[in-house]
Amino acid sequence: MPSFHQVKSFVHHWLYEVDDHSIHSPFFFDLYSKTVRVKRSPLPKIESLRQSLLKNETALAVEDLGSGKAVTKKTLGSIAETSLSPADFSLFYLDLLHYCNAHRVVELGTSLGVNTLYLAQKKDARIFTFEGSHAIANVALTNFEWAEQKNIELIEGNIDSTLPRFLESTAKVDFAFIDANHRQAPTLRYFHQLTRRVTEKSVIVIDDIHRSEEMEKAWLEIRQDTLVYGSVDLFRCGLLFFDPNITKQHFVWSLK
Repeated sequence: MPSFHQVKSFVHHWLYEVDDHSIHSPFFFDLYSKTVRVKRSPLPKIESLRQSLLKNETALAVEDLGSGKAVTKKTLGSIAETSLSPADFSLFYLDLLHYCNAHRVVELGTSLGVNTLYLAQKKDARIFTFEGSHAIANVALTNFEWAEQKNIELIEGNIDSTLPRFLESTAKVDFAFIDANHRQAPTLRYFHQLTRRVTEKSVIVIDDIHRSEEMEKAWLEIRQDTLVYGSVDLFRCGLLFFDPNITKQHFVWSLK
């Protein structure tokens, strides 16, 4: 059940939402037309995996680094129910990869790998996905092998350690999806680390921006950062753009 904060945030989002008739920026009008308003069909193979995971009662011992909790027993089904991106958003992220022609993609928070498999459908992209839980990482690797997806590299371990090491050895990041530690300080830290490798054409997506008050604070601080020239609030996630030609614009949209 949504919290009072989430309900309040949803109402606020609904009040400020605009559509294409209120978008005067050529960049954002084009983005809206080619990604938000696109009709999509879920990919049957990946969705069959999702359904299988949702029904799976296998128990895992999971260290939840994202919430700071100790090791707990969770079923695969419960993990899938609470952590997987909906199909319409995973398809939207794939459209964004095509829109910005992303080749080096970073995903913070692999979970069971369903969203990763959607991102990997851009065949000329390399997906570097980070997962802190050993048990969950093993399930994701099994799913990648089952899907015969060759353009995914899973980096296991605490993201506070693995992400800085990765960024030291990579020249740029075209697209990043932050869905790992849903707290203010880690989210800000991941954002600032990633911006050292973004270009003017890069896109960063932050998931669960209205999940809690501290995530909303992180989102507000991030979209006001001097490196961010454009942002979009889709309620479930936020989009960030770094092209100075956008000249500091923010929009509130809903995925169609």
